[in-house]
Parts: sequence; C-alpha cells; structure tokens
Amino acid sequence: MDTSPFSAILSQLFWLFFIFLAVMPMIRQRMLESARLSLIRQIEKVRGSRVIVLIHRQESLALFGVPLFRFISVEDSEEVLRAIRMTPPDMPIDIILHTPGGLVLASQQIACALCDHKAKVTAFVPHYAMSGGTLIALAADEIVMDPHAVLGPVDPQVGQFPAASILKVVEQKDANEVDDQTLILADISRKAMQQALTLVKEVLMANGMDEARAHALADQLTQGYYTHDYPISASMLQSMGLNVRTDMPAEVYQLMALYPQPVQRTSGVDYVPVPYHPETPSQPQRAPAARRRNAKVN
Repeated sequence: MDTSPFSAILSQLFWLFFIFLAVMPMIRQRMLESARLSLIRQIEKVRGSRVIVLIHRQESLALFGVPLFRFISVEDSEEVLRAIRMTPPDMPIDIILHTPGGLVLASQQIACALCDHKAKVTAFVPHYAMSGGTLIALAADEIVMDPHAVLGPVDPQVGQFPAASILKVVEQKDANEVDDQTLILADISRKAMQQALTLVKEVLMANGMDEARAHALADQLTQGYYTHDYPISASMLQSMGLNVRTDMPAEVYQLMALYPQPVQRTSGVDYVPVPYHPETPSQPQRAPAARRRNAKVN
C-alpha cells in the first residue's frame, strides 16, 4: 500500500507543530504587553496621571529561554525622559519602581528630570528599589511602599568594591605599602563619594528639604555607613524625614504580576494563588509583636 500521502500529512503536521512552538512565545509576549498597557491606562484614568513603569527582572529570549539580566541603563533613561517630555507640566507622574539599580548616569538623568517636573511626582515601590532606584525614588514628592518593601543606600561602587571601603583600606596602610593601582582607585572613590553626596543632597533640596537636613541624609545614604545591599524600610525612611506612605494600591500589585520572573528552576515557594477572606467564625488573631515579646518576658 502506498503510504506517501500519509507521510506527507505527518510531515506537514510536524512542521506546523514546530512553527506553533516557535511562534507561541511571541504571541504570549504580545498578549502580556497588551495586558500591561491596558492596566497602565486604567491606573492613569483612575489617578489622572502619567504612569511610567521601570521594572527590571530577568527576561527570557523566545524559545531558548536565555536569561537577560536587567538594570537601569541609558536606554531606560532615554525612554523615561521621553515619557516625561510627553507629559503636560500640570499632569502628575506616577513612577513604579522595581529595580536593583544600575548606571549612575542613567539614574541621575531620570531623577533630575522628575525633580524638574512641575506637577506632583509619586514613586511606587511594591518590593524593592535599590541603589539608582533609590535615587529615583528620592526625586519623588511622595514615596508609596509596600509595608515590607525596601530602598537601599546610594553609596558609589568602584569596580567590584564599595568606594568607602577602598578609602578605608588606604587610610589604614602606610603610603609605601599601597600600590599605584590602589591609589588610583582611592582617588576615584573619593571623587565618586563627593559626587554622590552632592547629587543626593541636590535631589532632596529640589523637593523642599532644607539644606542642613538634606546634607545629613545625603551623608547617611552615600558615605558607606551601610553595606550596599542594606534594606532601608519604610519606617526608617519616615524617621529620616521623608514623605513615605504604605497604602499601596492593589492595581500596582496587579501590574507587577504582569512582569513575571522567568522560571529557571523548580520554585521552592508554593501557595494557592487566590486571595483569602476571613471566614465565619473568624480565626483567632495573632497578638501584636510588642505583646508577644512582653508575654515571653513575663
């Protein structure tokens, strides 16, 4: 029996299946981008603002799943500055930040552009905005954070080391014991720390903070009192005198869910992905932390 027609059909089905596998990730990505834009527009209508999203996760490329590590780049600053220029001076700007930081140049450009915007600027931090992300958040008139979200220090890094640590090592050694390369790094570190101090101080003063407080806070954030990954909570920022709230809108969490982290391995976290509501009768409530501590002492 001649099976050539059958083989031809199988071959066509195979190629159609292969094309489907190749095209499906692109279709899924387009649908995801469409959902993001739709939700961004919804938030803009509710708040009467321009919403700018600066979210950095690992991205995966098409079928092959190659990870790309994202950070604040010059391309990001170009896009954000373009969005700010397209926004009327009297329209508020909401910038949603989720980033480990990035280039000082790019972060400075974004922060300065936000400071120059005439209308109110609000920074939303649902999880974290470290380093350059913190600098951008400081440029906002108001920072809205999840109760457990964090910002971080803005101390400069020279190569793979903190600038403050390089200077401390050089100060602890005799001049004859330090090689030329380390001396050069120390000179760069000194300049970088002064530049960071001046930049953060100017950003804080642009938002109405008096010079003395701005200088003290800029010194605290840039001069190496913390490690570069030190988490600064909302309550700490409030104690520093910054305008910080913790009533994060639900729409921001929904938007974050549309920027999923590509799965590179089996996750160690599992839960039923639906919100739970109190049942009747209500379950016993956990005592506040202060009462729990007192109970242990007593």
